[in-house]
Amino acid sequence: MPEDAKELQAIYQSRFERTAAYRGRIWDVLAPWLSRYLPRPRDSVLDLGCGYGEWINRIVATRRHAMDLNADARERLASDIAFHRQDCAAAWPFAADSLDAVVTSNFFEHLPDKDALRETLRQAHRALRPGGRLIAMGPNIRCLPGRYWDFIDHHIALTDASLAEALRLAGFTVTHAIPRFLPYSMVGGPRYPLVFLRLYLALRPAWTLFGRQFLLVGEKRAATVQ
Repeated sequence: MPEDAKELQAIYQSRFERTAAYRGRIWDVLAPWLSRYLPRPRDSVLDLGCGYGEWINRIVATRRHAMDLNADARERLASDIAFHRQDCAAAWPFAADSLDAVVTSNFFEHLPDKDALRETLRQAHRALRPGGRLIAMGPNIRCLPGRYWDFIDHHIALTDASLAEALRLAGFTVTHAIPRFLPYSMVGGPRYPLVFLRLYLALRPAWTLFGRQFLLVGEKRAATVQ
């Protein structure tokens, strides 16, 4: 196994193993809330940088896909989810216009450079059908200057504005942009009762106080006929 793959497995295990059950309960609340941004019909959905599958395991779709470099991700996924272990900046194994949605959480900052981000967004745009959406959450460095770099595998710095620009350059129309959505990280933090999360999601003014992650939705618009 390549050294970078071994390191990735070690990072996942040390960072997420102890909080896996709690993270699952968090996503039991988050996934239904976020489903408002998923398009209909929902035939084929990809979780990009799926981690341990917390999001894709809770999405209802005819065909579900997950992509990650960590081989351990496969055993965390529901049995009907197709797992693609590959570099997301390489060619995706999907036909053009074949996905209804690509979702991703706390992933883009782990890419090695912005060229990899640009190519990943181009692959997503190619694979999505017209009307399909890319839904992305991630830490907003504008809201966290120093703490952004507390994780050894954070490589590129992103704000809601810089990612929105990258989405537009890749051909997306940004339909929703929330600079401050969720707090930063559950790693090493307190485990609050889930009722707090439900209240937080319902009280949007609280997002401006505690939100450190952006939420962006980019849509692939149908080509106009000249």
